[in-house]
Amino acid sequence: METLGLLLFKGAAFLVALGVLVVIHEYGHYWVARRCNVKVLRFSVGFGKPLKTWVRGADQTEWVIAAVPLGGYVKMLDEREAPVAETELPRAFNRQNVWKRFAIVLAGPVANLLLAIGLYWVLFLHGVPGMRPVVGAPVADSASARAGFAAGDTLSKIDGVPVSTWQDARWLLLKHAVRKGTVAVEVMTDNDQTITRSLDMSALTAADLDGDFLQTLGVTRFMIKSPPEIGRLTSGGSAERAGLKAGDEIVALNNARIESVEQVIKLIQQHAGEPLIAEIRRDGKLLPPLQITPDTVTEGDGRKIGRIGATLQPPRSASDKYRVVVRYGLLDGLGQAIAKTWDTSMFSLKMLGKMLVGDVSLKNLSGPITIADYAGQSAQHGWIAYLVFLALISISLGVLNLLPIPLLDGGHLMYYIVEIFKGSPVSEKFMEIGQRVGVGVLLLMMAFALFNDVNRLISG
Repeated sequence: METLGLLLFKGAAFLVALGVLVVIHEYGHYWVARRCNVKVLRFSVGFGKPLKTWVRGADQTEWVIAAVPLGGYVKMLDEREAPVAETELPRAFNRQNVWKRFAIVLAGPVANLLLAIGLYWVLFLHGVPGMRPVVGAPVADSASARAGFAAGDTLSKIDGVPVSTWQDARWLLLKHAVRKGTVAVEVMTDNDQTITRSLDMSALTAADLDGDFLQTLGVTRFMIKSPPEIGRLTSGGSAERAGLKAGDEIVALNNARIESVEQVIKLIQQHAGEPLIAEIRRDGKLLPPLQITPDTVTEGDGRKIGRIGATLQPPRSASDKYRVVVRYGLLDGLGQAIAKTWDTSMFSLKMLGKMLVGDVSLKNLSGPITIADYAGQSAQHGWIAYLVFLALISISLGVLNLLPIPLLDGGHLMYYIVEIFKGSPVSEKFMEIGQRVGVGVLLLMMAFALFNDVNRLISG
């Protein structure tokens, strides 16, 4: 069970992330509305009863922090909501031409995408640490083995796109895994030869994509032959409860001598809820044996595995040559940030489409509980991981709001596109039907997401 302190930390990380994303989104609407000379009555972060209100500006706009922090809104002058004085009619939202209304509504999702670009730009300028994509021995009779991969191969290009880290490689392979085709992977062998291998992903199922699809393909990381060290500890995790500390070296588990990170992970996963006797070296000295009981976690495919709430890493002396920091200059970094945001946005749309046709499980939908958990986990891993999380969630929020579902920004944009071609606004009857459909779709999505959240909580 998680400690109260950890729950509060995760809650705070979630609220900070949500606050940033909501403010950026709504400020996009607000900024463009002001540029179009539309009067803004209220800018609210959260819904429900106002907790704090400020009145500022020539228009006396109310700036509000409300009780329910799951969203926000910008309220503009509009004849459909309340009577408008004759002198202010030109500043009413409903009196603007369709292009101005389109721009105001579009500005929210665009602001989220711009935030993601800005975050990635900062990360690329600073440098993102990672591990070189060196593969281990392929799993017997797997797609990786049939493709001819060998221990020590370094992935250099996937479908012609250069890769520098395992994060890059996993992301590109995931994109191709969703398509379930064959992808060309260029590798540099141990003897510095460049070879292209064809990795067949056609046998992957929706369940495989829910879990570790690389394991299904037989693609493994190269094992550095050295006892691993404990990195960051999760507060309240079984590693911390057992008395482990960052920097501890795991020498043996259940009398089995340890030679790699992968060996430890495998033993931990196989002993969910079962005690492991660990021999630990701390500051060069062996400690008395410790007992660690891995917590039970259920994977997306239903498998129950063990986790100890700690990152594992090879000692720096043994792994320096496998570490890499991806860093770009000012303009290159901006270009990479734009490309990353675009790529992630398109992939998000493809995944939503795959969910609709059943090629990808609806288990991939996450609600506020899971997002809060991820926020806390990423914050525990440092500011780089937290900014990556913020960028991903900002993209998700931007893409979701662009979907042509009434009640969302994309639904309003759909009405405006119809208006542009029709030459007049859609009827109120049509909009009313659309609102009902939109409510139904959103409630269904929320129900699936919350069910997944609760299922993950119950299953650990």
